[in-house]
Amino acid sequence: MIVQKFLQWSETAGSNERARAASALARAFAMSELSVEETRAAEAAMALLLDDPSPKVRQAMAEALATSEKAPRSIICSLARDQVEVAGVVVCCSPVLRDQDLVDLAADGRAGLQNAIAIREDLSPAICAALAEVAGRHPIAEMLDNLTARIAKVTLRRITERFGDQPELRARLLDRDDLPCDVRHDLIVRVSDALAQSLFVSGAIGQSRVERITQDACQSATLQLAGNIAGEEVPALVEHLRISGRLTPAFLMHTLCIGNIEFFAAAIGSISGVSDDRVRSILVDGRRNAILALYMSGGLESAVAEVFATATLLWRKATRFDASPSALRITDSLVEQYARAGEGGPVSDLLSLVERMNLDFRRQAAKDYAVSMTYEAA
Repeated sequence: MIVQKFLQWSETAGSNERARAASALARAFAMSELSVEETRAAEAAMALLLDDPSPKVRQAMAEALATSEKAPRSIICSLARDQVEVAGVVVCCSPVLRDQDLVDLAADGRAGLQNAIAIREDLSPAICAALAEVAGRHPIAEMLDNLTARIAKVTLRRITERFGDQPELRARLLDRDDLPCDVRHDLIVRVSDALAQSLFVSGAIGQSRVERITQDACQSATLQLAGNIAGEEVPALVEHLRISGRLTPAFLMHTLCIGNIEFFAAAIGSISGVSDDRVRSILVDGRRNAILALYMSGGLESAVAEVFATATLLWRKATRFDASPSALRITDSLVEQYARAGEGGPVSDLLSLVERMNLDFRRQAAKDYAVSMTYEAA
């Protein structure tokens, strides 16, 4: 009887009054202990209110039911497909909505609804994956900012594929500790490319210098990434670099000289097809001929493989006296040995790289010494 009177009254009441009444009815349903008959009548009344011409009425009902676990699914699902001002209230909060409901709503294509989904608490991997496929950059940014969202690594990879060229999303991705190493490297390359293509930067220092600086910075960042990733991620990064053509002799020589042997061994194993255990055994205990054969099986020319074998033996010798041998000492020995031999031809570029590395290590050692002297003086 009360519901019937409410509906009769609502036919003549103004929109503000109807909104207040809809809110009161929805709150009573969500918070009060109603009988079975009262519950059925109240749900029927709310179903009729879904057709109210004023969005104020539907929004008032949505706000009252948004956080309620008792809210009828039929009502919530209808409100979730209303105009964004109404739907957003329940989409971002309602515990009644299921993952499949939210996936369907994400596919609706309305940015406002996607934003509302992206800020939900404890967003599931399935919903995150759906948003990564269909949402625009603003909802994706909201999802990346949502600390409770359970975003799978494959989803982060997909976001990078779609939005890796967007600086604000790129920054959010790079800030994440759970970003896969291959995705992080892809973003590093994109940052490098963006700087290389910047008219402002090229105008300030010249295009040729920009390219050289960005290439060096990209390689330095990649080396740092290779040195800091967890052991279980090494194979994925190695494969990523191999596929992208970045496991060059220059890069491999750098990893060897700085002593990142775990990564170096995995890289050699990847390009040669030799098992990781066998590669490590040859690097640590193998004779020079075995080391040469290993490198040549990975496609290195014999003269280049000779330089790598020499560097390997220098690293091995240095580790007898120091668990973390100095890259400066190794490159010093390489530069001195091949300078005396007058080596040229196909290895000249590699030896030029070694010499540049040696100069960089020497400069860094001088800086470190200067800093230590400053601290001692203080």
